[in-house]
This record gives sequence, structure tokens and C-alpha cells, in this order.
Amino acid sequence: MSVNENAILTIKQVADYLKVTERTIYRLAAAKQIPAFKVGGSWRFSLVDIDAWIKQQIIHGDDASEGDENGQ
Repeated sequence: MSVNENAILTIKQVADYLKVTERTIYRLAAAKQIPAFKVGGSWRFSLVDIDAWIKQQIIHGDDASEGDENGQ
């Protein structure tokens, strides 16, 4: 994806960037699990925020599922 770091992305662009379906991005945005905002009725995403969110996912992982694996 050749966009500048200040880019504002659509659901389709974020889905392509993360290599998931558009439905997955919509679900994450609606559940406030990924940084997003609405313009009119359409979801938009800041590339800087998405990259920071990715780094946070890598650092922290999914704490809830880790707790389940450890019997907690």
C-alpha cells in the first residue's frame, strides 16, 4: 500500500492492509476494538493509529486468551 503516514483509510483499504475481510474490520470498528471514526455514515481509519494499534497487539497480545490457557 503506497500511502503517506497521515493517510485516512476506508474499511476496504484497512482490510487489504491487515489482510482480513471488510466484514472483520467493520465488526472490530463497531465494537471499538480498532481505532476508527465515522465521517457521515462511513467508517474511516488513520494509518498512524492503525500502525500503533498493530504494535500494541504485538506487545500485549490477547491477554484474555492467555489467561484461559493458564487455567485462570
